Amino acid sequence: MHDLAARLRGLPPSLGPVRLIGVDGHAGSGKSTFAGRLARALGGAPVVHLDDIASHEHLFGWTDRLLTQVVRPLARGESGYVTPYDWRARAFGAPRPLPAAPVVLVEGVGAGRRALRPHLAGLLWMELPHEESWARGRLRDGAEQREFWDGWVAAERAHFAADPSRPHADLLVFQRAEGYEVLPGPGAAPGTGQIVTLGDGPSRLR
Repeated sequence: MHDLAARLRGLPPSLGPVRLIGVDGHAGSGKSTFAGRLARALGGAPVVHLDDIASHEHLFGWTDRLLTQVVRPLARGESGYVTPYDWRARAFGAPRPLPAAPVVLVEGVGAGRRALRPHLAGLLWMELPHEESWARGRLRDGAEQREFWDGWVAAERAHFAADPSRPHADLLVFQRAEGYEVLPGPGAAPGTGQIVTLGDGPSRLR
């Protein structure tokens, strides 16, 4: 992860002093795990989980909340905040501070949406087919969440049909048996070199 982390740190700031990096992909594609490992490689970068921003009533109608709590404060060089949503209690919790660090990750379905892309320094897409991603997610969440997943799949299909993220991704992230492989995405600038990252050890550019 270290070469990837160094590359992200070297990007121009996109939001005041912050390089906001989106990690998008289908539900169940491994975004949270990857973002956590990348955050550690970045020396403890803050991570905004869109599961904390969304809610049952607004699975994808959370743009204004994210702009108010995260994007606008960071753009001013101030700390933002998140009021994490409790998916069992169906209520938002107390505010948690979000520091204006050099790199801040925002991970979740829709992190590369049209309204956020102007604020991103880079967009990563977890390259896993939707059917495989959803199957993993259903298995993870169990029978208790079966009804929720039925509604989620329809909502996610509609979201990406209207506002696709993958065509704008700078990097595609593949999860391999030996770690992660990161390749230029459809939205990468011409001439972008290939990045290969294996596990949590050093990666190599070629």
